[in-house]
Amino acid sequence: MRQSNLSRAEALQLLKKYNKEDFHIRHALTVEAVMRHFAEEYAPDELEYWGMVGLLHDIDFEQWPEEHCSKAPELLRAGGVDEDMIRSIVSHAFGICSDVEPQEKMEEILFAVDELTGLMGAAVLMRPSRSFQDMKVSSVKKKFKDKRFAAGCSRETIAAGAERLGWTLDELLEKTLAAMKEAEAEIESEVAQNI
Repeated sequence: MRQSNLSRAEALQLLKKYNKEDFHIRHALTVEAVMRHFAEEYAPDELEYWGMVGLLHDIDFEQWPEEHCSKAPELLRAGGVDEDMIRSIVSHAFGICSDVEPQEKMEEILFAVDELTGLMGAAVLMRPSRSFQDMKVSSVKKKFKDKRFAAGCSRETIAAGAERLGWTLDELLEKTLAAMKEAEAEIESEVAQNI
């Protein structure tokens, strides 16, 4: 069983040291919650660890977008993050700006859901309810197929992530949407408190 040598409060403080924009903090909290959701099914004894990897995955992106995943190890080491967690974090951008390949289930899930949570986050803003609760997989699929919508979210990475996991694209969309629905209230509450 893997455990982080940082508390969640320390990890959040580390994230906020390098991330000030609401958008980036919300994305980090979202990926954390989605990773914790998947950990409940695949590694219930590593819930905190999976969540922390999600929380810290984009630590360098706001200030150093051109050095994404090459600057992260330096920031994470300085913050006391161990090498196993650093490896998992930088694997999420494999083939984009990292040559560290996802190998275990947690890394493959992070690789698959990072871009997808961004796409879903953009899609929810278009809904009258602005909520995931009434969102259907079919509407996520429609946005996925529209290459102009949230154009910065790589459909190729999302599809490759599903394939790496041995899931269909529909399965990945369905499972991730379920995680987003489950975590929505908690994320909104934390965003309201921290931002």
